[in-house]
Order: sequence, then C-alpha cells, then structure tokens
Amino acid sequence: MSKSTNFLTIGALVAFAAANTASAQVTQTVTFQVTAINQIAVSGAPSLTINTAVAGSAPTAVTSAVSTWSVTTNQSTASITASIASAMPAGLTLSANLTAPAGAASTGLTALGTTAVNVVTGITKLNSAGLGLTYQLDATAAAGVVSSSTRVVTYTITGGV
Repeated sequence: MSKSTNFLTIGALVAFAAANTASAQVTQTVTFQVTAINQIAVSGAPSLTINTAVAGSAPTAVTSAVSTWSVTTNQSTASITASIASAMPAGLTLSANLTAPAGAASTGLTALGTTAVNVVTGITKLNSAGLGLTYQLDATAAAGVVSSSTRVVTYTITGGV
C-alpha cells in the first residue's frame, strides 16, 4: 500500500470515529396528552311480562336482572342519566336500577321517562365492568292488556371534569 493510500485510510477512519463520537447522544422532545374519556356500555336482553296478580291488588311487578353495564372515565364527578324516547303506555312504568361502581352512588330503582334522570352519580376516575343492571315493569289494572312492545333506554355519561 502506498503512503498516500495509508493517509487517506487513516484520515477516513479518524473522520468516521469523530462523527460517531459527536452523535453518541441526542435528545428529542415528545409531546403527549390524554383527553377526556367517558365510555358506557350495556349488555343483556331483558324481557318483562306481567301475567299475575293477587286478588284485590295491582298486577304483580316483574323484574329482569339479566343485564350488566360497564363504565370507563378519567374525569371526576361524572353521572349516568337514563331516558326512553317515547312515553310508556298509560298505567305502565318502566324503571331501572344500576349498581354503582366503587365510590359512586346509585339512585336505586328509578322510573324512566322521556326526560333524562340521574341513575348513578359521583363516578370518579375509574373503569368498572359487569355491574348489575335491573329493570322493573309495574302496571295498574287500568293499563289493561298491552301487546308486546319495546322501549329503547338511552344511557348517557355526563358532567365529568
């Protein structure tokens, strides 16, 4: 190898080593954010049929506890409201009772109507699944015979900060 080739090879190695030394450490700014998360889900297929009564008393109310609900929120003091899109037939009342997650409060068995009502309050920064959800159907004798019908219950998580 000639002396000029040796100098070029040594020069390239020195330049390469200097470049590697200069970039042995770098920094980078990472931007991050967590936005408000408020999610609610229900599962189950409740069906309610009133078909008995004690003589002299109103028809016997029926309940269905086959449903569950789940919630995730990263906010404080959130509430769950419930409503139905159209009123129940005269003499019938549909109610719901959601079991509250830890630290929150259930309003208990609550009649549902076209105006949203609180069913759980004080939900703060949690995720909880498989919570109990019970429906109850009450009827008066004045309701008469009501053919099979449905109501869609809308649950909304609101008010978190």
